[in-house]
Amino acid sequence: MTTRYTNRYKALALSMACALALPLAAHAQSDAREQQLEQRVAQLEQQLNELKAMIKAQKAAPAPQAPAAQSVAATPAPTPTFSSAPGVSVALHGFISASAFSQNKSFTYGNGQNALFPIPGSKGSLSGVDVRNTRFWLDFKGAKFAGDWNGGGRIEMDFFGGFNGTGAYSQQQATPRLRQAYMDLTNPETGTTVRIGQQWDLMFPIDNSPTSLAHIAFPLGFGSGYGGWRFPGVVVMQDINHGSTGAQWRIDVAAFEGNWSGPGNNINYLTAGNAGFRPQIEARLHVQDKNWLAYFAAHYSKVDLRGVDGNAPTPIRSEVTSVGYEVGGQWKPGPWTFKGLAYAGNGLGEIFGAMSQFGDISERGGFVQAGYSFTPNWSLYAFYAYSKPDSKDVITWMGHGATGLLRNRQAALSLQYTAGSYDLSAEWMHDKIDSTSNGTDRKTTTGNQVSLNALYRF
Repeated sequence: MTTRYTNRYKALALSMACALALPLAAHAQSDAREQQLEQRVAQLEQQLNELKAMIKAQKAAPAPQAPAAQSVAATPAPTPTFSSAPGVSVALHGFISASAFSQNKSFTYGNGQNALFPIPGSKGSLSGVDVRNTRFWLDFKGAKFAGDWNGGGRIEMDFFGGFNGTGAYSQQQATPRLRQAYMDLTNPETGTTVRIGQQWDLMFPIDNSPTSLAHIAFPLGFGSGYGGWRFPGVVVMQDINHGSTGAQWRIDVAAFEGNWSGPGNNINYLTAGNAGFRPQIEARLHVQDKNWLAYFAAHYSKVDLRGVDGNAPTPIRSEVTSVGYEVGGQWKPGPWTFKGLAYAGNGLGEIFGAMSQFGDISERGGFVQAGYSFTPNWSLYAFYAYSKPDSKDVITWMGHGATGLLRNRQAALSLQYTAGSYDLSAEWMHDKIDSTSNGTDRKTTTGNQVSLNALYRF
């Protein structure tokens, strides 16, 4: 019994000793951890002091010179430029055009954006939306030639190249058409430019054409108030008073390929204008100041109606001499804009004269346009064109290049809104044409077109 109690007391004493020893052990372990933490803190403080000393030493030392490469990198980078060759920049420009129109007649050259004057005797109203005026071009600049000469060029296209087929959905698939493709050689020291390739001839008023959002590729009055067309050829442009102040004078001379309607294949260089060496020769004197410009242009060519092989029948005459003269100008006093020209000539069918009638036909005509800007955004334009081929000449050449069109009068009125790169307009065009079907009768046909137009330039 005594032994059992003795063992119990020993066990109890051992338990109490263990219980008392645990806090002491924990305290000892805690002291060890505190010592480790204190050592770690001391080590970090030493490293921090060393880092501070290094920073202080670097600040005290002279700053090293920046490498040249870093200086170049700090310069703002130039604007990226699309290039086709070293030193040659290429810029894409153009505009998107859309016209919703309504007509009470069918028009010559086509309906919509290429409507110019009504087809005699046509009937029936029509409407549609046309986007074929949409145009884009690439300008090339920076090419080097020799000495002080440098170069450039342009490729320009629109969508008046016909349609993809004649099916029910072909009208929505307009085909692109080449307008211009030329290269320039320019000497800025002498003010000389040589332009080689397809371009507008000198009779077309390239910087004086009527303002219209509906009629761009086929401008108002084109073929029935003035002419001109795009031909492959060479134009030399020379500044007369290069480098001087005041009005700038320039003389242009040109030679373009010959052109006519038949007697051979019109698209294989077999026309009367291609027979032998018969280029179209033109010249233009141009003067321009801050708010006005004026010019005088002349045209000459001779066509062989016997054709390339010399065997085509010539019931009226075997040759036609094509001669034309034109004077025009533009003036912008304040909010007003005035444009106009007058022309006269003979045998001008090859450059859209006489309403595209071919023959030894004399004619005269011209156009005027007045515009007024009410605000920087709103403007109003009024237009009138007149064309009068000689009636006897037209009747003589009927069936041999003439179609009996005797006289044309065209008027147009448009209200235009411009904001930034956008132009909007409402336009009305009225045309009245006199014609004959047999040389004896006379018929007058009138046509109207109303259009809402939008254009975005880029």
